Amino acid sequence: MKCPFCGYRETKVVDSRATEAQDAVRRRRECLKCIQRFTTFERVEEIPLTVVKKSGERELFDRAKLLAGILRATVKRHIPAAELEKVVSDIETELRNQFKYEVSSKELGEMVLKKLKRMDKVAYIRFASVYREFKDLDEFTSELSRLK
Repeated sequence: MKCPFCGYRETKVVDSRATEAQDAVRRRRECLKCIQRFTTFERVEEIPLTVVKKSGERELFDRAKLLAGILRATVKRHIPAAELEKVVSDIETELRNQFKYEVSSKELGEMVLKKLKRMDKVAYIRFASVYREFKDLDEFTSELSRLK
C-alpha cells in the first residue's frame, strides 16, 4: 500500500476491523517512512448482474427497480417492507450463489412469482398480471384456477 502523504510503498497495519455494515474491512495503516497514519477500506469486488430483457437488450440488475415492482404488487397488503427487501436480497443472493451474472427477465420474474406465491396470493396475482401480460379475462381466470 502506497502512503498518500509521502508515496513510500511500505506500510504496516495498526488496526483492522469490519465496518458497521459488515460489507468491508477498515484498516488503519502507518507509513514506515513518514510515520503518518491513514485509513483504507477493503471490499469484495463483485461482478455486476445483468438482466437480459425480452427485446435482447441488457441492463444492470437494479435492486431498487425490482423492489419497486414488488411494492406495486403488494400495495395495501400489509406486508412489512423488511420482508419485501428480504425477497429482493434472497433473489440476488440466489443468483450470485449460482454464479449467474446474466439472467433473463423471464427467469427473474419467475423467481419473484415463486416467492410472492408463498407470501401473499393477491400480490402474486397482481404481479403475474403485469409480468405475464394477461391479454383478457380468460388468461386471468386461468391463472386464478392454477393458483387454487
